[in-house]
Amino acid sequence: MILGVDEVGRGCLAGPVVAGAVILGKPIRGLKDSKKLTKAERVKFDARIRERAIAFGLGWVSPAEIDALGMTKAVKLAMERAVAAITAEYDDLVIDGNYNYLPQYDCSRTLVKADDLIPEVSAASIIAKVARDAYMTQMAEQFPDYKFDSHVGYATPAHRAALLEFGICELHRRSFAPVRAIV
Repeated sequence: MILGVDEVGRGCLAGPVVAGAVILGKPIRGLKDSKKLTKAERVKFDARIRERAIAFGLGWVSPAEIDALGMTKAVKLAMERAVAAITAEYDDLVIDGNYNYLPQYDCSRTLVKADDLIPEVSAASIIAKVARDAYMTQMAEQFPDYKFDSHVGYATPAHRAALLEFGICELHRRSFAPVRAIV
């Protein structure tokens, strides 16, 4: 049994970092890196993954925690929180990328492009992306000036313009250079 782990939101100026962890039972045809799917495809797969997975978990790390810990420790914490939600047994823990954030697990290993090669990691990428995007869409209602529903916190020209016009809000990562410059 493979436990796939991936994170989303690392490069954003605002919002949390979210990690997903998934153990699939039966394969789900068509899974791939969440960045290679449309929003509609991700939402469809998210429902299918949640319905069919043996286990799944999400780990959230807030902007304040990111600022306090730094990104490497924040990603590690998000992954630890996601894996902590898994109660099913697994033999292999695969993390997307080339850095092992979870060396305390003897069965952990990394694989570059695992989110496109290992279905469980693809699934982790998808559920994390859908959950984070949904959260940022909700936050767009609370902070309408920033239009988080359109860029979900990434450093788009529109987001940068909103930062200059309106300053920062509680979702912004104050330790990130473009945000720090405004503070």
